[in-house]
Amino acid sequence: MASHLDFSGCKKRKRGERVFRFKSFGENGYPVGFVGSSFRENVKALLEYGHVEGGSLCSTSSTGMKCWSFQLQVHRHAPAHVVLFVVEEPIEASLNRHCKQCQYVGWGQHMVCNKKYHFVLPSADTMVAAAACLNCKGGKVSSSVGNAGNSSNSLVELEGHMMHGVFHSNGFGHLLCVNGLETGSDLAGHQILEFWDRLCTGLRARKVSLNDVSQKRGMELRLIHGVAYSEPWFGRWGYKFGRASFCVTQQMYQKAIEALQGMPLCLLIHDHLATSNHDIPLIFSRYHTLSDNSLVTLGDLFHFMLELKSRLPPTDQNSCIDSSYNPAILVETNCRWSPKRVEMATRVIVEALKRAQFRWVSRQEVRDAARAYIGDTGLLDFVLKSLGNHIVGNYLVRRTLNPVTKVLEYCLEDISNHVSPNNQDGLLRNNPKMKAGWYKISKFQLMKDMFYLYKHILKDQKLSSTGIFSAIPMAVRIIIDSKYLVKDYCGGEVPMEVELGLQGKSNIYCTVMLTNTDHEELDHDQNYNKIISNNATLPPYECLTLKNNATVDELKKEVERNFREIYWGLRGFVVETIGNLKNAKGTDMVFGLVEAGQKIVVEGSNKDMRGLVKQEMYECGRREHVVDCPCGAKEDDGERMVGCDICEVRQHTLCVRIPNNEQVPHIFLCNRCEREIILLPSP
Repeated sequence: MASHLDFSGCKKRKRGERVFRFKSFGENGYPVGFVGSSFRENVKALLEYGHVEGGSLCSTSSTGMKCWSFQLQVHRHAPAHVVLFVVEEPIEASLNRHCKQCQYVGWGQHMVCNKKYHFVLPSADTMVAAAACLNCKGGKVSSSVGNAGNSSNSLVELEGHMMHGVFHSNGFGHLLCVNGLETGSDLAGHQILEFWDRLCTGLRARKVSLNDVSQKRGMELRLIHGVAYSEPWFGRWGYKFGRASFCVTQQMYQKAIEALQGMPLCLLIHDHLATSNHDIPLIFSRYHTLSDNSLVTLGDLFHFMLELKSRLPPTDQNSCIDSSYNPAILVETNCRWSPKRVEMATRVIVEALKRAQFRWVSRQEVRDAARAYIGDTGLLDFVLKSLGNHIVGNYLVRRTLNPVTKVLEYCLEDISNHVSPNNQDGLLRNNPKMKAGWYKISKFQLMKDMFYLYKHILKDQKLSSTGIFSAIPMAVRIIIDSKYLVKDYCGGEVPMEVELGLQGKSNIYCTVMLTNTDHEELDHDQNYNKIISNNATLPPYECLTLKNNATVDELKKEVERNFREIYWGLRGFVVETIGNLKNAKGTDMVFGLVEAGQKIVVEGSNKDMRGLVKQEMYECGRREHVVDCPCGAKEDDGERMVGCDICEVRQHTLCVRIPNNEQVPHIFLCNRCEREIILLPSP
């Protein structure tokens, strides 16, 4: 695979700059042993091995963003390289202090962090812009791309990267984009996800979210894979339902998946035959023949098609998979009828089906038509029983059970375009007792069939709007709206490691709670356990490494240092009390009062940041608008909204029947305000 990301004209490899293997980068020990329990410790250790862009780390501007790069070799033979940029973004350089991704995924209660770390794999197009970003002084990432032609874009704001992920300094992160082969990338999507997953694991990320908008040839992957595998495509790497738009819950999501997976194929076949759509029944029959197992539900069908697709050669879209099938019936030695009589009865039945002009006919109708030529009804019953879903010459005999009448029905499918005469003749010579055809399916044909099913059943289906089919549009909508996925790498907290292997040191886990000076102090003996059990608004616990003879005063200083370094709203944090150690003296030894590995809630206040608005300390920020949508949503979930021009309450445009392809009206009134205006007395 030739790389489009060579550094000629973009980023030249400096003399002595190390090249790392892409397939193992991020593993423990390559390039660095990730031994720290803290994300901050591990990312600092990793950056020691990166090349400093611009040649210097000395800050000349308080808003400069530092950048490191790693050259990664994708292939050793016919070398192909990609480059990983790591950009450190301090809060002073952020255009927006609050993180939209945190708000949308439900992490709005998290405190704003002092730093973000962007991990970027540029594409061929963004590589040039990235090189322009790095043409700056003092090792900082420029605030503009310069030669890229758009002065408002920075490296971390460019779109179209192969991969862009960001971590907050507390270890929570977001995978912002993945662009695989279909977008012109040199790396497949699964290669990028494996690389990202290694980074997250090695760096000790806590939780990572993503907005799943991945598509495959115009099809929503979270819908296709949800029906086939009960999970989205990203589920292969442990990403699960995190949050959905329009107030959809995880239980609703699971029910929607189950509803689509369990949709019976026999009912779908009958409904489409009733509407004169014979394409879908033929597609069902095609893959039923290819499958060794019975395909009963829509979930069975999509699962088989995706598994079959994975077995086709990836290099040639026209490559075919061949499957040989009996044209009629393999006559056993103990059969009461000779092969010649069985073959004659088979031909008669096929001719009767031909006269039906490829429509579905009942078993009795076929039997009656064949009795004009074959008087042995036992022979006809034997052939009809054994003939279903077999190839005879250029035809495939289909058999299905009518879901309404509960009667077996037959029809023919002309597969002359898919039969190879050479292969057929060879098989006939090897087995004179049977005729055989080779039914061929190409990767192109498979994707075409899948798109047809996706369009006519899942998206633009025209099935009956009553009964079981009425659940399809609603289930599809729920799955499409469930796009915020989360992977929990360590239970949302740092791993609990008590034994360090370092002589004379132990770990302790601390979080902080801000107290108001005008608020009564808590009775710690009674409320300490309550605080720990109800810590939804507390920052995640941080692992602090202390000497075994560390004092309470030293613990206070370490807590202040760590939490000031992580969170913007705690830069002036001063410890006042430590958990239920309120009465402990500053010279008392910590591990004489608590056990190693124990969790402690530390209380304090912001002495130097009293003017800070409390809401600004959290990712949700100040709520300038009230959200109260008919779907039940009470906060922004990333979907398009419209605000009432009277009460200013915001609602989803879709929930107030404004399609996404229509502009929001210049004047909009919510239903409540509209009703109140109508009820106003006339002047």
